[in-house]
Amino acid sequence: MGRVMAVWCPDWPAMAAAADEDLPPAQPIAVLSANRVTATSATARAAGVRRGMRKRQAQAVCPEMRVFTADVDRDARFFEPVVAAVAEVVAVVEVLRPGLVVMPADGAARHHGGEESLAEQLVDQISVCGVESQVGVADELFTAVIAARRGHHVEPGASRAYLADLPVAELNVEQSLSVPERAELVDLLRRLGLVTIGDFAAMSARDVATRFSADAAVAHRLANALADRRPSGSAVAPELVIEYVCEPSIDRIDAAAFAGRRLADMLHRRLADVPAACTKLKVEAVTERGQRHSRIWRCAQPLTPDATADRIRWQLEGWLTGAGRGRSRGDTRPDSPIAMLRLEPVETVDAGELRYALTGAGLPGESEVSERARRSLERVQGLLGGDAVQVPVRSGGRGPSEQITMIPLGDEKIPERDPQAPWPGRVPQPAPAVMSRAPVSLTDASGQPVTVTGRGAFSDEPAVVRMARPGRDAARDTWALSWWAGPWPAGMDDTGIVARAQVLLEDSRALLLYYRAGDWMVEGVYE
Repeated sequence: MGRVMAVWCPDWPAMAAAADEDLPPAQPIAVLSANRVTATSATARAAGVRRGMRKRQAQAVCPEMRVFTADVDRDARFFEPVVAAVAEVVAVVEVLRPGLVVMPADGAARHHGGEESLAEQLVDQISVCGVESQVGVADELFTAVIAARRGHHVEPGASRAYLADLPVAELNVEQSLSVPERAELVDLLRRLGLVTIGDFAAMSARDVATRFSADAAVAHRLANALADRRPSGSAVAPELVIEYVCEPSIDRIDAAAFAGRRLADMLHRRLADVPAACTKLKVEAVTERGQRHSRIWRCAQPLTPDATADRIRWQLEGWLTGAGRGRSRGDTRPDSPIAMLRLEPVETVDAGELRYALTGAGLPGESEVSERARRSLERVQGLLGGDAVQVPVRSGGRGPSEQITMIPLGDEKIPERDPQAPWPGRVPQPAPAVMSRAPVSLTDASGQPVTVTGRGAFSDEPAVVRMARPGRDAARDTWALSWWAGPWPAGMDDTGIVARAQVLLEDSRALLLYYRAGDWMVEGVYE
């Protein structure tokens, strides 16, 4: 059985932001996305700043803290010297994400006097770049990454025992090794009383496969420390390799970005012809003088053309600018303009095994728009205009219709309202299966209209719902209520109070009602 080593640089987004501004190590730093903290420096955490805090709350806790917006390009650019430092010690290096790399440990450990000696050399090599790091080693990639976050060395054959006592949330602690649905799985396992990875691993594989999602079966293999894919430099079918001669040669970041987009499209057209999808990609650049620069990128989900182009741009931008130069030994920039680019899909999967979706907000825990659907939608967008094709983004709000923001395809997927805010009066889950705008009347047992008072309560106990539809027998559109809940005030407007309520009809159908200006309408139907 082979061994895998992982190198983790803690708080990398915060460290990259500090390097970009040349800030001192002791400066408290927080990186924000959607007005919430996503990463902090150690000094900011010591002051009480935590991930998930709102910007104002974090600044109140640590007034001297510097705040930066999340920037994956910056993270990748400043991580390039670290990858170069690791590559000086170990030949095969895979970048899982900026701040985390993995490598096969067998041959390198023998060459450097053992795994512990190799780990020490890697930490020393990276420290020359002015970066702190931790190393983990285990039999499998997932366990090695978890061990790296703790700086642990897991003995051969001991991975399952090492994972057993860890919280089940560790299955989703490293986003580059999980899919968005993993967060929902972790929450479900907690509610079922499975609080440790060992509890989940003890379930039978058959029960997991038949009762949970497909990703649960993958997570169950990880929990049992079963063999997974190892870092590798092996090649795939030659027809999938893209070699592109740069004419003119590339010596600017904008030219690198343009070439990266073109190569990504070429690669994914070839993959679509197979059909296949790439989960591990090698990007190599060769200068006019023959200097080579290569990296292997691994992703939990198959790469899309956008994701491929991003990784090409990150790598070339870091190399061309020499990001972090002076923090490592020597100049990390190319010796001449880039004359050739080469893309090699090191690992592919059958595209028939992939599921394509038309939804996706780009937020944590949600799936991205699949490439096949995106291509079709982009063609429609080109014919009808930029705003003609929109995708939903989960947003904040009290009613179901307010909890979706429609964004033109290709625009930055920023919700109109913060979905993590409390939203008092929010309609409880589950959400209605069908949205509606049908006007109805809500009356009490004596036939008098039921309204919502200024205090947010029913004026009387509701008993009957009537729907006025021309040409139909009124008796057929009248239903007695067997249950109701609410109302939940949703604020005030120029007409007065706005509220929602849920009602269960005598035929077992459930409706979500919306109240405004003294009138009711059906906002949603539960199925």
